[in-house]
Amino acid sequence: MKPSESLAASIRGLDYHVRAWGDERAPKLFMLHGWMDVGASFQFLVDALQREWRVIAPDWRGFGRSAWSPEGYWFADYLADLDALLDHFAPDEPVRLVGHSLGGNIVMLYAGVRPRRVARVASLEGFGIPAESADVAPDKYARWLDALKDPPSFRPYADLGAVADQLQKNNPRLKRERAEFLAAHWATTQPDGTARLASDPRHKLPFPIVYRMEEVIAIWQRITAPVLWVAATESFIPRWLGGHPEGEVPTDSLAGVRARLDHVPRGRLVSIEQAGHMLHLDRPEAVAAAIEPFLA
Repeated sequence: MKPSESLAASIRGLDYHVRAWGDERAPKLFMLHGWMDVGASFQFLVDALQREWRVIAPDWRGFGRSAWSPEGYWFADYLADLDALLDHFAPDEPVRLVGHSLGGNIVMLYAGVRPRRVARVASLEGFGIPAESADVAPDKYARWLDALKDPPSFRPYADLGAVADQLQKNNPRLKRERAEFLAAHWATTQPDGTARLASDPRHKLPFPIVYRMEEVIAIWQRITAPVLWVAATESFIPRWLGGHPEGEVPTDSLAGVRARLDHVPRGRLVSIEQAGHMLHLDRPEAVAAAIEPFLA
């Protein structure tokens, strides 16, 4: 494995943990993780990169080793955190952004809101979520209020090995050595030997805000940087966006993704075979081969 270091940064009043690889003088590449993940999960993708990069991968607020937010978690805060992180680590240059899932959605919106700050964007399985109509708003707020009265929690695990077991159960493609590596970053060992996930369980609260696709498209259309969307052929995301029911095999599984990409001025799509949603863990070499020439 390529060696990494842990960095600390004060970002908008929170202590952020940042994982970094490579020489500080090398071209910078920011990697932003997905929901319930950590920056260290990019280790295998970094290992597969052929060029020399300074890779910077923070743990989002409330994930991994970054501080928890007392006020809870709102999507706009991720954009503000990214803005502050870039000012901290790359204040005077357009940046290359790679995001997975939640991180991919964040970098896509950021590239439209701050087009002059972004040189290139690679979004791994970050194509938005299913559109929602205004009439779902009352029920969404009600579910959120109910959940606040009975907030979620994480169950304890017998040890880090049990965390690795769960990671492999969630993703059968995940190799054991990778699962054990990730478990040590996802969870912390307690004094009694048990393990608990390091992230804030409040991330599991239902989100009360309606997802308005027309707003997302308006932002995407402002992107000026080249954009690469990377889809996994065995992921649930394309089927989810295409509105296909469980068990139905669509003629073009990426039709929903392609329709959204039409709203990105300089976007193109590539797909990774034999990979699921966690494609950077399933086939890091293939993902690196797809994104590195684009980023370079």
